[in-house]
Amino acid sequence: MKLHKLKAGEATGTYLVDSPVSEADILLMAQQLASQRLRRGRSLTSPKAVFNHLQTLLGDYEHEVFALLLLDSKHRILAFQELFRGTLDAAGVYPREVVKICLEFNAAAVILIHNHPSGDPEPSQADRTLTHKLQDALSLIDIRTLDHIVVGSEGCVSMAEHGYL
Repeated sequence: MKLHKLKAGEATGTYLVDSPVSEADILLMAQQLASQRLRRGRSLTSPKAVFNHLQTLLGDYEHEVFALLLLDSKHRILAFQELFRGTLDAAGVYPREVVKICLEFNAAAVILIHNHPSGDPEPSQADRTLTHKLQDALSLIDIRTLDHIVVGSEGCVSMAEHGYL
């Protein structure tokens, strides 16, 4: 796949490419742009924007992926980290490893994220149980769990908005 250079267009949020692009190129560029939107120092401006970026990054996986959006005390992004990869319908998530990554980045807050390859973002009972287990572990070291977002091709579900946190 040829690398294409994106140039900023005249209007905000528009881009020009230097040559014709394929669908695969467009998808790769979308993933790169979504990754840039979740890079260090960025502020989280709206849940909808974050959902769109997460859907671009995780929506097409054929296996479950568990990730963290690590935040500072002002809820600016420190890092986006994919931690665990699983099977079609499960990913082993280890609280000890989550805590280690949070401490490594000196995070003050975290947003838990995982995808559902089935496309349906509705949280399962196992998702809710895991959320509480991680929230308890992180609260012991004064790291706030702001949300757990489930990503599917049909959309994203915020567990905080649904009262699960």
